[in-house]
Amino acid sequence: MIASLAGIVAQVTADSVVVDVGGVGYLVFAASRTLARLPARGEPVRLLIETHVREDHIHLYGFADDAERDWFRLLTTVQGVGAKTALALLSALAPDALTAAVLAQDKAALTQASGVGRKLAQRIVIELREKVGSVALGPAAADDAAAPGNAVAGDAVSALVNLGYPRTDAFAAVSAAARALGSAARLDALLKASLKELAP
Repeated sequence: MIASLAGIVAQVTADSVVVDVGGVGYLVFAASRTLARLPARGEPVRLLIETHVREDHIHLYGFADDAERDWFRLLTTVQGVGAKTALALLSALAPDALTAAVLAQDKAALTQASGVGRKLAQRIVIELREKVGSVALGPAAADDAAAPGNAVAGDAVSALVNLGYPRTDAFAAVSAAARALGSAARLDALLKASLKELAP
């Protein structure tokens, strides 16, 4: 099983890179976000690898960091999400944005990815909401005080969405405000602090 590759960038296409390792070219599929971060052709590169072995092929999927690879692994546990769809999601949303979208139940954010409709977005949210906490992806990860399951925080998120803020932005603002104020914060205080978080 290949866990990482270090070599030279030989060729880059819309969905893959060929990494030359000691004269052997490895075709590695990757998200557009990862491909955009690659060095120029002929320059050294190191990618984390997820190897998928099937009866008819062996595919390598490359990632710039652990967060991307962890999300790829997590996404492919969802029924209906294969490697191609997982890469599409990672192309559309950075790992922190994926975390926020799942925790905020922001299905619209997930449908930005090619091949992800509302039904699949709903399945991703339902199946991954509880698992997201196990993927250490920084400050966007779950905070119980600000989770939508918390009634006051949920009401604050709904109020901000009704005011026209995107659900993911509203969730992030309420999360930050709840961390600052504590889990006993009242709705009016939470809303006021959340609006300050959203101010430019």
